[in-house]
Amino acid sequence: MTRCRHLSLSTNCIDRLIPLSGMKKLRILSLGRNQIKKIEKLDDVSDSLEELWLSYNTITSLDGLSGLANLTTLYLSNNQIKNWDELDKLSNLPKLRDVLFTGNPIYEGLSKEEARLNVLKRIRNVMKIDGDMVKQTERDAVTGQ
Repeated sequence: MTRCRHLSLSTNCIDRLIPLSGMKKLRILSLGRNQIKKIEKLDDVSDSLEELWLSYNTITSLDGLSGLANLTTLYLSNNQIKNWDELDKLSNLPKLRDVLFTGNPIYEGLSKEEARLNVLKRIRNVMKIDGDMVKQTERDAVTGQ
């Protein structure tokens, strides 16, 4: 497993993460459609992980992601994120470009555009939100130009 670059464990009834010791080359970790409640124990792959797919779980908090300095892609659709403050925890991920949050309670009662602007306010460097590229007009709306 030391050479593993892409690990797919989707749809396996996994309810918690375990340390990924020895997987220093892991770039993509796919854990969608499980029963994960908490993002944790990613320290062993913090230098290499670029994509984290966690859609269709029961995650409520984005704690546990701050050390993933090379993360470019984060898919968290259809989880239980209820508080916009959770997205603020992603603002320190300099390479994060592609995020997916659709299907979370934070989007309830918002138009697609309102939801996108709320994401962009919190994660300024993002290029793609919920599958669609960020437009310059959206960036301007967030920066007040």
